Amino acid sequence: MKNRACLLAAALPLAAALAACVHGTGANPARRISADRWAEFPAAGYVVRNDVWGRGPGPQTIWMRSPADWGVRADHPDTNGIKAYPHAGRAVGRRLDAIAACASRFAVAVPAAGSYNSAYDIWCEHHAYEIMLWLNWRGRMGPIARSWDAQGRPAVELTAVTVGGHTWDVYKGTNGQNVVITFLCQSPATAGSVDVKAVLDWVRARGWFDGHAHGNVLLDEVEFGWEITASPGGLDFAVTDFAVDVR
Repeated sequence: MKNRACLLAAALPLAAALAACVHGTGANPARRISADRWAEFPAAGYVVRNDVWGRGPGPQTIWMRSPADWGVRADHPDTNGIKAYPHAGRAVGRRLDAIAACASRFAVAVPAAGSYNSAYDIWCEHHAYEIMLWLNWRGRMGPIARSWDAQGRPAVELTAVTVGGHTWDVYKGTNGQNVVITFLCQSPATAGSVDVKAVLDWVRARGWFDGHAHGNVLLDEVEFGWEITASPGGLDFAVTDFAVDVR
């Protein structure tokens, strides 16, 4: 059953409607907490997930008041490999030609230590394609690429690509299960907005959604959170705003 805020949202301008549906109304909503590595909190058409999926993780506790107000306390060892991707996701389940617009806004508070990125993870065609948008990052983080040089630097496909409201360096490769296309923002940000549909249309125009109905791929889900490699001693990550608008 839709909450009262979402029912009232139909009478509001778009920005106000999104805020009402995601943030809810009234006093501070209840804070939900879990240390379960697979914890999930559904709310207002979104799902917030702890998603501790990597090898050799430490403890990670997730808390949530809403999909626009949540975070984690993560204590992962300073070893290689991504340990977790705590995130909020909105399922879409529509093909590109059936989407007139898809945009998102975000805001985060991140630590000044550790190794992580703050990134969108956009899944298409039943997880055949993974499009990552890195908005900020620090430490030992690097995108998946088609190759690496002797110093371990990934090979960039294209530089200074302006699309979706930002300018990016673009990398393309595979993780052995799906195609991974990663956009690294040239001007890292902790708050802003992204035109997701414009990014997907750009990928399609380059022929990178090959073999799937002329690029008319299914947009599975739009997710946003942090890939965390290391956070020894315990570090705090928080989302202070997040919404996805699909029309």
